[in-house]
Amino acid sequence: SEWSDDAGLLARIGEWTRIRGKSPRLYPGSLVWCARQPGNGLREKVELMLAWQRVAKELADGVLGAEFGRAERDEVRSRLSAAKEAAAEEVWASYRFVALHDSEQTPHGLKIIDLGAGHSSASDTLAGRVIAALKAEALLNESVGAGYLERHWPPAFKESGAWPLTSLRQSFLDGSLTRLSDPDAVLRRQIVDFVGRGDFALASGVGTDGGFERLWHAEAIAPEEVAFEQNVLLVTKARAERLAPNPGPEPEPAAPATATAPAPSEPPSSPPGTAAPSASGVATIRLNGTIPPEVWNRFGTKVLPKLRSGSDLQVDVDVSFGLDAKAAVTTVADLRQALDDLEIGASVAVEQISAHGDGD
Repeated sequence: SEWSDDAGLLARIGEWTRIRGKSPRLYPGSLVWCARQPGNGLREKVELMLAWQRVAKELADGVLGAEFGRAERDEVRSRLSAAKEAAAEEVWASYRFVALHDSEQTPHGLKIIDLGAGHSSASDTLAGRVIAALKAEALLNESVGAGYLERHWPPAFKESGAWPLTSLRQSFLDGSLTRLSDPDAVLRRQIVDFVGRGDFALASGVGTDGGFERLWHAEAIAPEEVAFEQNVLLVTKARAERLAPNPGPEPEPAAPATATAPAPSEPPSSPPGTAAPSASGVATIRLNGTIPPEVWNRFGTKVLPKLRSGSDLQVDVDVSFGLDAKAAVTTVADLRQALDDLEIGASVAVEQISAHGDGD
């Protein structure tokens, strides 16, 4: 469809932006529409290019006969090259109207940008031209500052001072906040910086007393800790300082040393069943137990990376589950394909144990 100010076209694009099928889109702010200007220029130039392509092909295949000389053949190649260049330039010139989600625009909820007539030498790609225009209009950014987040802190999280990272990420994708070129990468990098500088804190796990199981503030954290999950939260500086432990009273000054040497003290005893740590050598650490399904993803992002600091790391898997016999064949094939996609199909076997009916 060519671009027009027709209310029907704008309403249709607006609906596509807000709704996918019959469900509301979670990330309408991540969509960008680009439409060509009115007129037949693009169609005519592409038709001419296709016509010269057909002539050149039939000439090369001998369909047109052998009566054409070298000069005629050179002219066909020249005409085809010129037609291709003209068609490409017309694409750049035609696709100039950009529409993107803006809930403040009524009634269609779209912001319209006219890029103006374009030229292939102005940018590497059409998408690059659109991205440059969005940055020029301050509609797309490569980073976000701490002040920006403080000014746009949602009222629902003002009292708690804690913003779940799932909600934070979605705000940059649903049009509530500015657009980011790569939301996951930008937010992960910025949050690490915010926490390190003390502008914000990062917390995980909300306790029954309203506190957090873990709180990072004014300290270095690994990017893997920034997980976009509901129980991982960005915490305001004020809330983090209220949660900081009380340093307690100043310690008493140490008594002056005397000439008498203190009696040697007994070495601290180890708890029963625990070997005393060795001052040298290599210690082997083993994790053994059951991992509930609700923490599988977090186990992969929080625990496994810490194990890679050692040597001779080995991770085995032993999983079994029940499934309807009719669906088992398809599930086994899907699992094998998934393992092959991860390039571990040769080392992880999937087998189906014979099904038994009730009472067997």
